Parts: sequence; C-alpha cells; structure tokens
Amino acid sequence: MVNRVVTGAHYGLRDWLVQRVTAVVMAVYTLAVAGYVWMLPSFGYDTWTEMFSGNVIRSFSLLFLLSLFYHAWIGMRDIVMDYVKPAGIRLVIHVLVILALLLYLIWSVQILWGI
Repeated sequence: MVNRVVTGAHYGLRDWLVQRVTAVVMAVYTLAVAGYVWMLPSFGYDTWTEMFSGNVIRSFSLLFLLSLFYHAWIGMRDIVMDYVKPAGIRLVIHVLVILALLLYLIWSVQILWGI
C-alpha cells in the first residue's frame, strides 16, 4: 500500500491548466512576431524600434513575459519538488528561483517601457 503524505501544496488541474494557457499565449506571441517580421521587406534596428514603440506590442510582450515566468515557475517548482528531497535545500532553491524570476520581471518592464 502506498502511504501518501499530503503537504498542503496546490497540485493538480489548476497548475496543469495554467501551464497550457501560458504555453498558448507564448505560442501565439511567437507566431505573431515571426509573422510580422516575415512580412517585412527588410528588417533592421529602425523596424525593431518602431515595432516596440507602440503600447499594444509592449503590452503583448509583457503578457508573453509574464506567461513565460509563471510557466517557468511551475516547471521549476515541480522539478525541484520531484528531485530535491531535503526540505531546507528545496526551500533555498525555491527562494532563489522566485527572486530570479522577480528580477527578470523588473528588468523586462524596464526594457519595455524604458523606466
């Protein structure tokens, strides 16, 4: 008989669904940007800066990055919980991943909006 220990974490359908939704958001963004770049006769720095000068693409890019970071968090959390057994080391890794993702989020906003 398997003795299952319930730890109070939120596993299951919600995280599975969030990973699928974030993957769809990232795929749509990637196809949209690739399609835009493919349709241009020439592509350079001026075209790139013009593309990111509007708030629509900036907002869509931020949505992509938020999806990427949340998708990464769920994946990293699951990997660490599956393969790192000591609770102290697992906690340190979780905190480091969260801090890194928050730093990347702040940096992304600074890059997109030039704050």
